[in-house]
Amino acid sequence: MTETQQGGRRPQLSDEAAAYTRALIMSGELRPGTQVRPETIGERLGISTTPAREALQLLRVEGFLELVPRRGFQVAPLTGGDIRDLFRAQALLGGELAGRAAGRVGPGDLAELSALHHELMAAAARNDTGLLEEKNHAFHRIINHLADSRKILWVLGLTVRYVPRMFYASIPGWQQATVEDHGKVLDALSAGDANAARRAMEDHLTHAGELLADNFDARIQGEGQRTPA
Repeated sequence: MTETQQGGRRPQLSDEAAAYTRALIMSGELRPGTQVRPETIGERLGISTTPAREALQLLRVEGFLELVPRRGFQVAPLTGGDIRDLFRAQALLGGELAGRAAGRVGPGDLAELSALHHELMAAAARNDTGLLEEKNHAFHRIINHLADSRKILWVLGLTVRYVPRMFYASIPGWQQATVEDHGKVLDALSAGDANAARRAMEDHLTHAGELLADNFDARIQGEGQRTPA
């Protein structure tokens, strides 16, 4: 969650509400066409209606919501193909960062990444989704920062914000895919092979996008009209 220049509380709450609602949309929890009321979002998060409404306005600007006369906010059209496109962009950027990291990674970095990978595997074996997601995020963060490319990292951040991080571990197949894919990325980094690291990370992020998109499509096709949020 980012700080504003004023350091005020309301923008932070707006960011939290926007991230929460964005994740519900991207996971298929809120289907296209579903009404989204700021009062309901505020109640769910324990915040007032004002920052919740600001969050929905932000999501309207981002294209996740539409403002319909006499109906208020509703979820904009979204498809599995849209999700795949977002992850393809993320895969290209993440792959480039991993390739650059391969030329900069040191023994200490590899030891830390290896420890995280083993902790991630243990979390997956216990089905500890919260810890699994935490270790996954830390693994990617180290690689991304090793690349030492602030501009690429900044652009990557623009794509990552659309990804429902809190829902990752609950997506069918994601836990196993993460364990296997991270192993390939780690092997490439250990070998100092930039091309292999780039390919492994691209494949990993593309794979994650396919799993999320498939989950989204199945949820949209398999459920009836949801109660407005």
